[in-house]
Amino acid sequence: MSETFTAMMLEDVDGKPKAGFRQISRSDLPDHDVLVEISHSSLNYKDGLAVSGKGRIARRLPMVAGIDLAGTVVESRSAAWKPGDKVIVNGWGLSETEWGGYARFQRLKPEWLTRLPDAFSMEQAMAIGTAGYTAALCVNALEDWGTIQPGKGEVLVTGAAGGVGSTAVSLLSAKGYMVVASTGRAETHDYLRGLGASSFLDRAELAGDVRPLQKERWSGAVDSVGSTTLANVLAQTVYGGAVAACGLAGGADLPGTVMPHILRSVALIGVDSVHAPQARRDRAWQTLADHLDREKLAAMTEVHKMSELPDLAGKILAGAVRGRIVIEIA
Repeated sequence: MSETFTAMMLEDVDGKPKAGFRQISRSDLPDHDVLVEISHSSLNYKDGLAVSGKGRIARRLPMVAGIDLAGTVVESRSAAWKPGDKVIVNGWGLSETEWGGYARFQRLKPEWLTRLPDAFSMEQAMAIGTAGYTAALCVNALEDWGTIQPGKGEVLVTGAAGGVGSTAVSLLSAKGYMVVASTGRAETHDYLRGLGASSFLDRAELAGDVRPLQKERWSGAVDSVGSTTLANVLAQTVYGGAVAACGLAGGADLPGTVMPHILRSVALIGVDSVHAPQARRDRAWQTLADHLDREKLAAMTEVHKMSELPDLAGKILAGAVRGRIVIEIA
């Protein structure tokens, strides 16, 4: 148990969290029931905030960063899991209140684990990661609401070139929806067209002043931006439509009015990926297994080593990352 391994650790330095690589051992890990050897993790916007120190993500320190992981069970005190089981973990407070996936080993609570679908390798599962799994939750929520229909009306995806957006575009397109991709980077149009986007909207068109009711355009939308963008999307959603909101890259405020909701019956559906119940998680992963094109997944994925995390964190915060970043741990 004395063998050490590298972890991306968040520690208190002069009252502020600071990230750095540290050598730790299994004896340093939390006393949870399942020991997992981690193969891959991923880079999400929240990871970028944590590793760069530009956002206080960890609520206690020291903390191993990384909100995703995929790996193999090594030891288990739980009857639900046995050595050799392939598992993934998304959310559950990893990197915030619980040690996360940027380390070779981690001890985890049994209820946090999801069985790796046979359809995916560990690398593919982390190419999907929390971002892709959240996109699937959003698509399921919109379909449950019932107003989006394949081939009828447009479905908007904001932040389309990011991790959530890229997967949402691919899933919605595969299901037959007409997808409008909102992005501020014209150079990503060919990439998004390859994922299935049928048309594009410059994100600047959603960043202006919010008028309470605007021309009805979208039968539904997946929004990972929040703030003014979300307020404008709601004001442009058709009567009875719905917007699944899952992020706040543009801000946590919502400078709109109740007008779209009470005059057009527009629904704002909040989508949480961190504490989603297991049944909802399993359904999201099944949606991904059934409808996510593997070639499109590969097209939106880059694989990097854990040593590159500090540089990658800055890039994702600057909006310079396209699609999904997989982090090799093993």
